[in-house]
Amino acid sequence: MNILISRCLLGEPCRYDGQSRPVPEIRQLEEAGHVLIPVCPEVAGGLSTPRPPAERQADGRVVNEAGGDVTEAYRKGVELAVALAKKHGCQAAILKAKSPSCGSGTIYDGTFSRRLIPGWGVAAEQLRELGVTVVDENGWQALLNR
Repeated sequence: MNILISRCLLGEPCRYDGQSRPVPEIRQLEEAGHVLIPVCPEVAGGLSTPRPPAERQADGRVVNEAGGDVTEAYRKGVELAVALAKKHGCQAAILKAKSPSCGSGTIYDGTFSRRLIPGWGVAAEQLRELGVTVVDENGWQALLNR
């Protein structure tokens, strides 16, 4: 099975803070015969690394901590992530928890107060609508036997 995966989880320093969040154990999926397709929707959409933190707003926009509206860059990144998933026939995605693009089930509330709320990042939401199973780095083991 082809699996879309956040680049930062594979060790690429593409997060907003210039860091990565590698989960080396995820490579077990490759050992089980799955193919990992890396993507960072934020960088794909034209955002730099590092960049100001951003959060999804209640109205669907994505705004950075300085107040800049970065929705268009996120939209472009989502289009590219969805195109990549379609091109490779991805049935699942492992995306970075809490991210405004990749968060799966929990995201920051849009106030930059570090408060979490139920919700989906913009890329995760679109991938789900496409029928892709979306999990975060804590749920990847569920894909081992698929």
